[in-house]
Amino acid sequence: MHQIIKDANNRMDKTIEALRSELAKVRTGKATTALLDSVKVDYYGVMTPVNQVGNITVLDPHTLSITPWDKSMVQVIDKAILEANLGFNPISDGTNLKIPIPALTEERRKDFVKLVKKFGEDSKVAIRNIRRDANDHLKREEKNKKMSEDELKNSEDEVQKFTDQHIKQIDEILKHKEKEIMEV
Repeated sequence: MHQIIKDANNRMDKTIEALRSELAKVRTGKATTALLDSVKVDYYGVMTPVNQVGNITVLDPHTLSITPWDKSMVQVIDKAILEANLGFNPISDGTNLKIPIPALTEERRKDFVKLVKKFGEDSKVAIRNIRRDANDHLKREEKNKKMSEDELKNSEDEVQKFTDQHIKQIDEILKHKEKEIMEV
C-alpha cells in the first residue's frame, strides 16, 4: 500500500478516536468515570486530573464515587467538581465523595443529541479533508511521473474506500450514542 494512503488511513483512524473521546464526555444520564475527565484539581500547586489523585468508581448507574489517595484532597476535589459546572453536587463523608448523576430531562437529552450530531458532522468533514489531501498528494505523484494514471485511479479508489468505511463507522458510533442518550 502506498505511503500516502497509509498516512490518510491513520489520520482517519485518529479522527475516529478523537470523536470517541469527545463523545465519552457527553452525559447520557448514566454514571461513567469519563464524566469527570475534564475536572482538574490543585494538587500541591499542580493542576492535576481528578482521576490521578483518587480512585473513581461507578457505584450504580446513577452514582460515582471518588476515594482520594490523600484524604486532605476531599474538599479540594469537591470544590473542583462544583467549579467545573457539570451540574453535579458531590456529597462528602470526610474520606470519600459520592456524586449523584441527575437524570436528564427530555429537552436536555435532545440538546445532547444535537451536540453529538455536530461532533459527528465535524468528524465527517475532517475525514473528507483527509481524503482531499491524500488525493492531492497522489495527483502530484502522478504529475511528477512517480506513478501511472492507472495507479493514480486505483489509489484514489483505495482512499475513497477508506473514506466510506470511516464515514460508516462514524454513523454507527453516532447511532449508538444517540440511543444511549435517549434511553430513559
